[in-house]
Amino acid sequence: MPLSEQRVIPALRITDYERSKAYYLDTLGFAVAWEHQFEANFPVFMSVVREGMQIYLTQHSGDCQAGSLVHFVIHDVDAWHKEFRDRGAKVTEAPNDDLGFRNMTITDPDGNQLRLMEPSSKED
Repeated sequence: MPLSEQRVIPALRITDYERSKAYYLDTLGFAVAWEHQFEANFPVFMSVVREGMQIYLTQHSGDCQAGSLVHFVIHDVDAWHKEFRDRGAKVTEAPNDDLGFRNMTITDPDGNQLRLMEPSSKED
């Protein structure tokens, strides 16, 4: 399956909409696909995307709890590490081969972790 065929969309709990939106867009390079809010001052539910990867970010406390871990398969962990480091992302685990493949972990302002993994044999 090509890396861009994501079949599951993880939802991550956020507590501060503006802070999380800025982090995912400005620091991690995602773009907003859509946002939903029933009324002003109600919690926001939104979708952010980057290179075929999609994440739901939710302020709704009943959806999930902060502090989740999601894994994404990408083509070049080291290039993403450099980009994220240059943008000021919180890299909580630098690129390594500890799990049998190249991987790194970043953590968002709510403690959610995104683990980026590179296949052991790259597609040419």
